[in-house]
Amino acid sequence: MKVDDLGVPRFTNQDIVNLIYEGNSDKLSKILVEPNRDANLYNKSIKELGFNFLPLKEYQPLSYDKKQFDDALQSQWFMPDKYKDLDIHKWMYAQLQDELDKEQIGDTEEWMRTEAEYIEYEKRGLLNLLRFLIYLVDIMRENNIVWGVGRGSSVASYILYLIGIHKINSIQYELDWHEFMR
Repeated sequence: MKVDDLGVPRFTNQDIVNLIYEGNSDKLSKILVEPNRDANLYNKSIKELGFNFLPLKEYQPLSYDKKQFDDALQSQWFMPDKYKDLDIHKWMYAQLQDELDKEQIGDTEEWMRTEAEYIEYEKRGLLNLLRFLIYLVDIMRENNIVWGVGRGSSVASYILYLIGIHKINSIQYELDWHEFMR
């Protein structure tokens, strides 16, 4: 199985055959396939033979590009306005002041790392995601909800550490944040 640019799973003919032979034919109606001769033949055959399988659905490309798709989805996230309008850059500066307990943080390793990561998050259009994560962590803290200490390459992001997504100080452990942003 492959995933396209919008995150839609794409199944090959072999994936479909494997589902049938593994006894998972009931899941076929939930997948989208490229319109092709094999998919049409499969749908025609199950109808003619009277099998109790649901037909394959053809994938219809969306008329959106990736940015329009992401913007539409993000516009539906529930988040109070104070988070939607949050200036991430100022918020990070305040977090660094608390973390480092210093007045002048502009030339510290932490600040330079945060700036470099921020530029990358901004370039990838992920500032709304950071706003949502700040909101999510605030809600979890307010309600005493426990979450994990961190997983995988995400612990390499110092910004996610400042937000509170994980508890691993990636600068202390010399983790390369580029690994997370690949």
